[in-house]
Amino acid sequence: MKDKKRAMGRGLGAILSAESKASVNSATDEGADKFVGNIMEVSLEDIDPNATQPRTYFDEKALNDLAQSIKTLGVIQPITLRKEGNRFEIISGERRFRASKMAGLKSVPAYIRLVNDQELLEMALVENIQREDLDAIEIALTYQRLLEEIGLTQENLSQRVGKERSTITNSIRLLRLNPDVQNAIRSGEISAGHGRAIISLEDSEKQSELFHKILKNTLSVRQAEQEASLLKNPNEASKKPKAQLPNHFKKVEKNLADILEVKVEIKTAANGKKGKIVLDFKNEEELAQILSHFK
Repeated sequence: MKDKKRAMGRGLGAILSAESKASVNSATDEGADKFVGNIMEVSLEDIDPNATQPRTYFDEKALNDLAQSIKTLGVIQPITLRKEGNRFEIISGERRFRASKMAGLKSVPAYIRLVNDQELLEMALVENIQREDLDAIEIALTYQRLLEEIGLTQENLSQRVGKERSTITNSIRLLRLNPDVQNAIRSGEISAGHGRAIISLEDSEKQSELFHKILKNTLSVRQAEQEASLLKNPNEASKKPKAQLPNHFKKVEKNLADILEVKVEIKTAANGKKGKIVLDFKNEEELAQILSHFK
């Protein structure tokens, strides 16, 4: 199961062989077009942390949790490396790199940046978005790379790929989901619509609760959205929806209101066989007027 799930993270391109990494260093080298935009498996021994990494503190518990997730699911989101000769420097993903070491992995899936590959990478990623076999998480990862690594604005990206900005924003939000949920989207257990319902919840425990409800009860996207709304506003769950009054009772309400010249409300039991009539009056004068109709 682990190998199968890890393979899902490789859908953006074929994993490249170790031989290819030795010969391709620049976008002008032969074979660079196949190298750029794809994913390759890189030995952890060949990776160096970024010396200018602004982040110096990594929460130990969070790293342990991530390491446990990686043991179970593999690295869901490849890290990004800069190639320098036969070594690789981390551009982004140092938490995933450290957690992978803790999990006992020997290698990790990675995107590789080459010298002068900006234009080549942009073309590769934009072309990749047009593929029909990408899952929602892979699409989100590609959007993220175009924004972060190429430096496109969402407006530029919208024009380049022919998608609304809101579509791009909603897609990238899926990457905030925990690895279990992302993996479920990749494997087809749930849809991106389910993922959007889950991410609408700020609390991670509520997200997990909704995710398991979706799986257990095979909820539709609409049902998942309703559950998310109830989890956001638990008080709404205790409010019973008002029973719809049958049309023939509505006519009686109107007729009585016209005769008595006051507001009339008919309330029926759930079975519709019994109920009560409520007459509203504002003062004693209106009450006397109502009573006059019964003399």
